[in-house]
Amino acid sequence: MVDVAVVGSGPNGLSAAAVMARAGLSVEVFEAGPKIGGGTRTTELMQPGHFHDVCSAVHPMAVASPFFRAFELPRRVDLITPDVSFGSPLEGGRAALAYRSLDKTAEALGQDGPAYRRLMEPLVRHIDDVMEFTQNQLLRIPRNPLVAGIYGLRTLEQGTGLWNLRFREELAPALLSGVAAHAISHLPSLAASGAGLMLGALGHAGGWPIPRGGSASIAAALADDIRAHGGVIHTGTAIDRLEQLPATRATLLDVAPRGLLDMAGESLPGHYRRALERFRYGNGSCKVDFILSGPVPWQASGLSESGTVHVGGTRAELARSENEVSAGRHPERPYVLVAQPSRFDPSRAPAGRHTLWTYCHVPSGSTKDMTNQIVSQLERFAPGFRDLVVESHVITAAELAEYNRNYIGGDFSAGIMDVRGLIQKPVVSPVPWRTPLLGVYLCSSSTPPGPGVTGMPGMHAAKHALKDVFKLPVPDLGLAQAQRLAGA
Repeated sequence: MVDVAVVGSGPNGLSAAAVMARAGLSVEVFEAGPKIGGGTRTTELMQPGHFHDVCSAVHPMAVASPFFRAFELPRRVDLITPDVSFGSPLEGGRAALAYRSLDKTAEALGQDGPAYRRLMEPLVRHIDDVMEFTQNQLLRIPRNPLVAGIYGLRTLEQGTGLWNLRFREELAPALLSGVAAHAISHLPSLAASGAGLMLGALGHAGGWPIPRGGSASIAAALADDIRAHGGVIHTGTAIDRLEQLPATRATLLDVAPRGLLDMAGESLPGHYRRALERFRYGNGSCKVDFILSGPVPWQASGLSESGTVHVGGTRAELARSENEVSAGRHPERPYVLVAQPSRFDPSRAPAGRHTLWTYCHVPSGSTKDMTNQIVSQLERFAPGFRDLVVESHVITAAELAEYNRNYIGGDFSAGIMDVRGLIQKPVVSPVPWRTPLLGVYLCSSSTPPGPGVTGMPGMHAAKHALKDVFKLPVPDLGLAQAQRLAGA
């Protein structure tokens, strides 16, 4: 008998496996694809020597997630942190820039700088308490209720029609809306606001790191630790039914609720099965990767030093684009999320070349190629961009769903981002990672705290499995402990 089986080798499955292996349990991971990583894969997508992140590219949680802090990820992966965390271009060669320094950011925002500082400063100053609150489920008493209240009031302000009362100009609202739009949600909305404020605060508290060599280096660090503690990882091994797994004491599933329904079938109690059937998925994304013959010729100075750029224009334009998607339409001027890793990591492309990572939001299940719309938006704020394109590669929302079973309809968040969706992940429960099946736990982004490369759904599920099944505490995850064990 194997102590623990983990299905899925995305960052959540791997984090769950790492915790269980560190606890001294025998662990086997089963991955359907030929390579591990899920949302943290890097590949030569088009031409040799040009490395593209297939899903995630920039990692605000790499130094802030409680799991990655315990795992000491910065000691295992070379993280490059740009001085400008993210930026938003506007017409006329202007841009709002979120520097790692909150003071510098406020100074560059002109008349709205002091208002932006007042909005963000308490969250930046108390970032650990913000993370403790947001990286768990909402149905609990936070460690610091005062900070949670401050965060909640700011979320309420920026997530409702009050969102413009604080500002008088265009730069600061565009900066905030660009990061809030990561949520693939109606704007303004509470879920998008909460996500945007957390990510924005991380941009000032520690920055948005880019892993040298690509996001696959995060998956590799986790896999190395699992194997170092006796774990086994199987690739090319699809698990369609729970009966395919070896006999185990605990099973952790990095799968969407639909995956659990398929794998468990009628063995699930009726009430739980119906709850999973009612689970709602969000809209999708169309991802376009580029090989360029030079860096993006941004019209606004400063954007070339930003790891991430939110392209779409003013707050009103960004809201219009996202709300069209919410209404089931493809926007002609979409919000485009851009990462430019080769500006900071020369290993991503040969000399003189660059790789560019982009996506825009589209209705669920969309088969539409949005390359032209994305190029037009980039050309709008970076004249001459079109002439630099050597080659491009598109993955539609429908193709994203084929690439990863968890991305239902192309929804890489694995669940709709609204208030109901944040509470019902996937069911309303004090321990939503625990299923009614004895020893079976969900650890995907469909469970709290939700999407993002955080490792936290895996850590939460593993913590409860250790307690329920093995009567063990969460082990030390640090690198020093691993080195001591290796030496012994």
